[in-house]
Amino acid sequence: MGIEQPCEGKIIFDGRDITGLNITERAKLGISFALQQPVRFKGIRVHDLLQIAAGKKLSINDACDYLSEVGLCARDYIDREINSSLSGGELKRIEIATLLARKTKLSVFDEPEAGIDLWSFQNLIRIFENMRNEIKDSSIVIISHQERILNIADEIVLLVNGQIKKTGTADEILPELVGTTAAVDACDRLK
Repeated sequence: MGIEQPCEGKIIFDGRDITGLNITERAKLGISFALQQPVRFKGIRVHDLLQIAAGKKLSINDACDYLSEVGLCARDYIDREINSSLSGGELKRIEIATLLARKTKLSVFDEPEAGIDLWSFQNLIRIFENMRNEIKDSSIVIISHQERILNIADEIVLLVNGQIKKTGTADEILPELVGTTAAVDACDRLK
């Protein structure tokens, strides 16, 4: 997303070198990013944030649809401020709803399961599967250590100490990861 600048190489997106672009420029190209720890926006209501993410005015019903998709009762959240009154899990779900509203070409999720309870985790996997099926010509990159998320990946890129160790399908990569205690960063690329 441009938060960190690479020390070497290039980042190519849709055939264009975006290495030097800032966060705003990358977002305008259709890239969105969900942080491991979502940001709190004091003074902004959930409905307002969803409208900003969508880039257009959203009816209450449309905004509620995004909230319902992530397992939140829309009436309880639509007018809430995004501040410390929300739990980490609630913030994470609202953040995921904003990415759903954006419908970008590339959605990057940094450990989306962080702070999510077991019921929400199953819902999270369903959301990723729906995104893959509903948003055509888009990709999802998920940075995760969770086997259940890795199982839905079309491709896994195994990173060790910042270097690509191996790429392949879940069937090719998971057998060597399951049951190991090695600290592994795995990126799922869902098409």
